[in-house]
Amino acid sequence: MRSEPVIVDVVRTPIGRGKLGGALSAVHPVELLATLLRALVARNDIDPGLIDDVLIGCVSQGGEQSATPGRMALLAAGFPDHVPATTIDRRCGSSQQAVHFAAHAIAAGAYDIAIAGGIESMSRVPMGSARMGQDPFGPSVTNRYSPGLVSQGIAAELVAAKWGLTREQLDAYSVRSHERASAARDSGAFLDEIVPIRLESGAVISQDETIRTGTTFAGLSNLKPSFVDAEVHERHPSINWSITPGNSSQISDGASAVLLMSEAMATRLNLRPRARFAGYDVCGADPILMLTAPIPATRRVIKKAGLKTDDIGHFEVNEAFAPVPLVWQREIGVEDDRLNPVGGAIALGHPLGASGARLMTTMINSMERHKVRYGLQTMCEAGGMANATILERL
Repeated sequence: MRSEPVIVDVVRTPIGRGKLGGALSAVHPVELLATLLRALVARNDIDPGLIDDVLIGCVSQGGEQSATPGRMALLAAGFPDHVPATTIDRRCGSSQQAVHFAAHAIAAGAYDIAIAGGIESMSRVPMGSARMGQDPFGPSVTNRYSPGLVSQGIAAELVAAKWGLTREQLDAYSVRSHERASAARDSGAFLDEIVPIRLESGAVISQDETIRTGTTFAGLSNLKPSFVDAEVHERHPSINWSITPGNSSQISDGASAVLLMSEAMATRLNLRPRARFAGYDVCGADPILMLTAPIPATRRVIKKAGLKTDDIGHFEVNEAFAPVPLVWQREIGVEDDRLNPVGGAIALGHPLGASGARLMTTMINSMERHKVRYGLQTMCEAGGMANATILERL
């Protein structure tokens, strides 16, 4: 018999800049995640021994993130030994996929309660470090997409060129991301979703370090493009070289976690569900453009849910690079006020494995504040993939 999966609670850490000296760079990633696990069970007064599984997204599964970080975190949080965990890698959508897998298991009747989320400490386990300089593609993929796949930065340049986006449009969008995130922080919009992190020094980090209040168009326009490549330009002369640190997501440290259970279990535990799943999707697209799969994923999940674009009041489209939400917006046709209304990864940061559940956390809280019934989130993912989720506020 199918069970109805519901979301009971969502939390995240503040986001720190992913570099030495960043606000969270002194904290082991296992400890970041353990803090959230403890907070979830405490906030909802549940016995951690009832949790059937902990599913954690993580992209760079090396070094301090190599030993099934969800398992280490639940042990650090004091959960019973019998609670298991697994690690999921769907690149930037890893924790969003973790939520999908947890919901699917509950719907199938395999689980009653699960925690899904993600962790990425990019200051301590640098992006790409798990590759150790090796080729991750192999000769067949390279030959199929000759002369080879490109980096995400180059893909962002290709997307901007294909849709005719200017550097001015990218920078203007990025200023807006910081303005919206700054306004949300100052209004207290993030207070209910952030679990403060206490450092060994005794200092408490309770706000996102990544938001740059006062970001200006003039300031961003002075930044140099990050991915200029003469060889690539010979193959793609339409590129205008417009992607800079200012219109890209920030390398970051952070964790996120979602408490899911069957509707029957929530009733049994006298807990109020906050959202249910109206639709799921995951799909692939061109692996060279790489960043455009959120467009078909959005169309597919809206159709699966039996909804229309106008039914959805809040859209979260991960700001991996400014061209991603701008091209998505142009193709889907959504007004500015419904797209990333409290800012996105350009301002809030992008701790890779944690970002999917972070977007979900932010979206649910915003839906509740503004009495929005449906929200949709989608993430571009390396290799040309995207997850999409539609939630209904309860």
